[in-house]
Amino acid sequence: MRAGDAEGDFIVSGRGGKGVLLGVEDRKLRVVFLELIHRVTIDEVHAALVRIKSRFPEMKTLSLDNDILFQMHQTLEKLLEVKIYFCHPYHSWEKGGIENVNKAIRKFIPKGSNLARYDRSEIQTVEDFLNDRYMKCLQYATPREKLKQYRDRKWTTKKQRTALLK
Repeated sequence: MRAGDAEGDFIVSGRGGKGVLLGVEDRKLRVVFLELIHRVTIDEVHAALVRIKSRFPEMKTLSLDNDILFQMHQTLEKLLEVKIYFCHPYHSWEKGGIENVNKAIRKFIPKGSNLARYDRSEIQTVEDFLNDRYMKCLQYATPREKLKQYRDRKWTTKKQRTALLK
């Protein structure tokens, strides 16, 4: 497992509600990125994933379920410059990390909620909570700390390589 291998999933509005919440979690660093989509179309999902990719340029692969919103996955692969994988139907454990994230999100956004009633700042609060919690699997660091460590190491290594070439 390497940093950049991510899982993605939707939380859908309850009956009569509008919108979806797209979540992407890195399998190694456990950092989470959330995007609220009010107008649910393939183009809006692609735009949301582009916004996530701009915040998480390390993303190399993305594991998803067989949702109809991902039917244009070849276009999405080219757009994001990542390899997309799909779980087997009804095998949600194949992307268990994001399923656990969805469970944690439900503490803030109960099942059946209308996501149209939430704004970006409320979603950012949830994302901050998820990325600032200490996790045993990260040796009691937070996902945000692990992402910073990864980026610092990557930058230092690149700087050292550049210095050696001079």
